[in-house]
Formats: sequence, structure tokens, C-alpha cells
Amino acid sequence: MSDSPTPDTKAAEKGKKLTGSTKSTWLSFLKSIATFTGDLSSLTAPSFILSSTSLIEYTAYWAEHPQLFISLPNGKTALERHVLVTKWFASTLKNQYAGRNERYGTEKKPLNPILGEEFIGKWATQCGDTRLVAEQVSHHPPISAYCIYNKKCGIRLEGYNGNKSSFTGPHIHVRQTGHARLTLENLNEVYYITFPMVVLEGLWYGAPYIELSKKSYIFSNTGYMSTIEYSGRGYFTGKRNTFKASISELGRKTEPLYQINGSWTGQLYIKDCSLGKEAEPELFLDCKNFKPINIQVAPIEEQSDLESRKIWHDVAVALDSGDYSTASREKSVIEERQRALRKQEKANEEPWKTRYFNWCSEDREFASLSSKCLKHPFIEGYWQFTDAESN
Repeated sequence: MSDSPTPDTKAAEKGKKLTGSTKSTWLSFLKSIATFTGDLSSLTAPSFILSSTSLIEYTAYWAEHPQLFISLPNGKTALERHVLVTKWFASTLKNQYAGRNERYGTEKKPLNPILGEEFIGKWATQCGDTRLVAEQVSHHPPISAYCIYNKKCGIRLEGYNGNKSSFTGPHIHVRQTGHARLTLENLNEVYYITFPMVVLEGLWYGAPYIELSKKSYIFSNTGYMSTIEYSGRGYFTGKRNTFKASISELGRKTEPLYQINGSWTGQLYIKDCSLGKEAEPELFLDCKNFKPINIQVAPIEEQSDLESRKIWHDVAVALDSGDYSTASREKSVIEERQRALRKQEKANEEPWKTRYFNWCSEDREFASLSSKCLKHPFIEGYWQFTDAESN
């Protein structure tokens, strides 16, 4: 297996501006989404704004700091472990939502995974391998399910992500659906993680970038919760990538135990509220200089026909070289093949089946924990990972 940057490490030159025909096409695309009334994910985007990476590869962002991930069970108390989980979650944000823009000067639209597409890899650590298995379990709507686990450390993250996009004013708003379920198996602790709203800004300048907004939560059966608020720069006030979090007892209207403030692309500072007014904020996480570790994946020639980089190889090569006509043609071949498969399955009355994940229609613990502190608790099922060894 080889170390492989994820994602977009072979994208077009940094800061490349739209000119000539591409600028005209981009403006036409913006006009089309401004009048579109459905989910924007169903629109076909111009090839020159496409990333050479499939969206399913974004699941790797959860563990690009593998040592931090596997250290979560090491906290001495339940509260200390909850703080560590919050720190790990914060560490996933920068590369996931801003890393591509910092490296290449603009955000690009990832490739839409085909039904059944897989992304499989690992990170080697001092505590054995941390493995990732991701599968596209739905195409309409697009949903990626994933599991990241380290058996030796007794840690497992299962989750699924979907999105619903809409155009509001000068921005695209993306509501992320789904949630993640982190289990510390040897401690019988479970942490439920929800996702922030994504706002795509800078569209009319041809240099889109991501900002986060609204709130996300981390609930735990240990009796603690993190409430995280995101905001960005407005017309006159505010700072980009603002992160404000409070850690408190679940379901109790008491003063926070800890407060965390700063930037999810810069530095975050934590304050122990039990120390009162004398408390001084301490550096919690240096997001800016916390370097990710790339996932290791098998070489293309050793991958199965459903693995992401094998599926999109020809498209990615064309996009990376700026050959957008070839990229569009190769992408259409893949999409037409998928349409034919769905028609054949329907005709044969043999619907497609998932390989690694099974749908569970309810998660009672998630609903119970969220109901203790939210007016509208989370009531939704989840995609459960099947035994890794049997697959």
C-alpha cells in the first residue's frame, strides 16, 4: 500500500482564475442554480470546476490525525475523555472544509460517487492499523456510509453523510444529513456527533470557499455534551471560521464545565470554568500547524472494480491535466453505465444490495440522549458496519 494524499493533491494550479469561456460557462452555471428548485446535487456541473477526487474519499478526514484518534480512550475520567473527543472532532474540520482552498486557492466540486463505490485504506500507528471502509449506500439521495476502527485500541467510528443543497442569495447552503457514532469499546462509552451547516461563499467571484454555520453537537452516554457554534465574517463584523464550544452536563441547565474559543483553521483555546474568573485560556489545539497524515491505499492495479480511485482514474487524469473534454466524456461513460445497470436491476427485479453496511431504522440511544437537551431531538436510523473480517 502507498501513502496517498486525500483529497485533491493533484488539483489544478493554486489560485487559478476563471478566464474567457470558462468564466462565461461558470456564470451560466450560477444562473441555472439560482433558478433551480430541487436539490442542487442533482445538477451537472461544468468539468472545469470538478475536483479529481470522489466525495467518498472525504470520509478519510475523520482519521487524518490517527494518533489523536486512537488516544481517545486514554483519558483518566469520563469528562477528560469527552474533552479529548471534542478536541479530535475539532481537528477534523480544517482539512475537511478548508484544506483544499488553502492549497489550491479555490474549492472544487467533488465527483459524485456511484452506487456501491468503495474507499478502503489504513493508517499505520503504534497501536496497530487504523482502518477505513467506506461505501456509497445510496445515489439518490447521495449517502456515504463509513467505519473507521482500530481493534487493538478498541475504538470504532461508524457514520453516514448525505447532503441537501439550496441556493440562497449569493451562497449555496448545504445541510449535512446523518451523524457519526464513536464507540470506545473497552469502556462501553458512545459519543454521537452531528454535523454543521456548510455555506459555499465567493461564488460570484469564481473562487468559492467553505464557511461553517449553525450548531453541531456531541452527546455521550457518560452524561456530557458539547455544543459547538460556527460563524463567519459578515459584511461589517465577525471573523472567518469562528468556533465556540461549551462542554456541559447533559440535560442540566448549569454553567459550562469548559469553554473553547477560536478558529477551526487557526488556534483554539480552552478555559476551565471551575476556576471562575481567575481561569486563563490555554492553547487547546493548533489547527493551523497540526499536519494530517495521509491514508494508505492499495495501488490502482490491485484495487477492485468498485474502489473509488479505479472507477474515476481516467476522469481524474484528464481533470488534473486540464483536458476537460476528455474528463466530461469519460465521466459520461461511467454515468451511462450506471443508468444501464439500474435499468437491468429493475427489469430483473433484483435491487442492488450493500456490501459492508446494513440499515438500522432507529437508534434509540441517540434519540434518548438528544431529547434530554434539545427541543427537537434527533430521530433517525443509521448504517451499521458488518463484520470487517467476513468481507
